[in-house]
Amino acid sequence: MNILVTGGAGFIGSNFIRHILVKYPDYKIINLDKLTYAGNLDNLRDIEHQYGLGEKRYGFVRGDICDAVVVDEVVGRKPDAIIHFAAESHVDRSIINSQEFLQTNVLGTRILLEAARKYNVSKFVQIGTDEVYGSIEDGYSKEEDILEPNSPYSASKAAADLLARAYWITFGMPVIITRSSNNFGPYQYPEKLIPLFIINLIKGKKAPLYGDGMNVRDWLHVFDNCEAIDLILHHGKIGEIYNIGGDNERTNIDITRTILDYLNFDENLIEYIKDRPGHDRRYALDSAKIRQLGWEPKQRFEESIKDTIEWYRNNELWWKRIKDSEYNKYYEKQYSTR
Repeated sequence: MNILVTGGAGFIGSNFIRHILVKYPDYKIINLDKLTYAGNLDNLRDIEHQYGLGEKRYGFVRGDICDAVVVDEVVGRKPDAIIHFAAESHVDRSIINSQEFLQTNVLGTRILLEAARKYNVSKFVQIGTDEVYGSIEDGYSKEEDILEPNSPYSASKAAADLLARAYWITFGMPVIITRSSNNFGPYQYPEKLIPLFIINLIKGKKAPLYGDGMNVRDWLHVFDNCEAIDLILHHGKIGEIYNIGGDNERTNIDITRTILDYLNFDENLIEYIKDRPGHDRRYALDSAKIRQLGWEPKQRFEESIKDTIEWYRNNELWWKRIKDSEYNKYYEKQYSTR
C-alpha cells in the first residue's frame, strides 16, 4: 500500500509513520509537511536513513496543504490512502490568533479533499479530536453526539470533520473520521502539558498549572492511537466516525503530581496560574465502536508515563533545539503575564 501522510513531521504523525513502516515491510509512505514550529524532521531521522535512503519506502515533501498546486502534485502520485494529520493543534495559540487554525484546519482540509476526489483516492482518514464534543460533566461522548466545540481550535477541527463528512455524503468520497483523546509519548512538542512540565522540572523551573488543576482529560499513549488508526485504515467502515479513548481519566493536578513524584520533586514547584478562557472541564470518550474492531489500549499509564519522562530525560538534545528557537518567545508571551 502507498500512503500519503500529511503532517507527518509532527508528534502523532511521525509516530504513525514509524509504526507503519516497521510493521508493514511492503508499504511506502510520502510525508507532506509544511514544517511549522511543531513540525520537526528530527522526529524522523532514523526513518529517513533506514526507509528513505536505504529501502526507498519513505519520502518527504515540504509543502503546505493550503497550497493547491503542491497538494495536486503530491496527491497526483495516486496514493492508495491519505491519513490527514496536518493541523494547527494548540488551544492556547488558537486563543491568541485563530486565523491560522481556520486557514489550515478548514481550508487546507478542503483542498486536500478536493485533490483526493479528483484522483479517486481509495480511502481518506480524517484525524480529529475529542475536543469537538465540548466539555461534559458526566458520562462519555459518543460518535453521534452533537458537536459543541468551545475553543477556536476545536471549532476549526469540528468544521474539518463536518467537511470531510459532507464529501462522503455528497460525493461518495471514502472518508473515515477518528477522534482521539489526549495523546502523550515521545516526540511531543513541549507546549503540551506533559512534555512542558517534564522539561520545565528537569531544567529546575516550575510547572505552570492552569486554574485549580481539576480539569479532567482521558490520556492515551500515542502508540495506542497509532495502533487504532492502523486498524481503522485497514478495517474501518467508510463513512464512520471512531472515538479512540484511553479509558484513563485523570485531573491535571494528578498528572502533575505523578511527574513530580517520579522526578522526586515537591509540590512547591507547581505554579498555579490564571486559567485560560473557555477552558473545558472534562472530556471522556465512549470507544465501544472501535473496540468492536478488536482494539483496546495496551499501554498502562503507570508505566508509559515513566517511559515518557525517561524519553525526555534521555533526549535532551532533541528538546533543547526546540527550546532554543521560536518556543522561548511563545512561552514568555503565554506564561509571563499570568
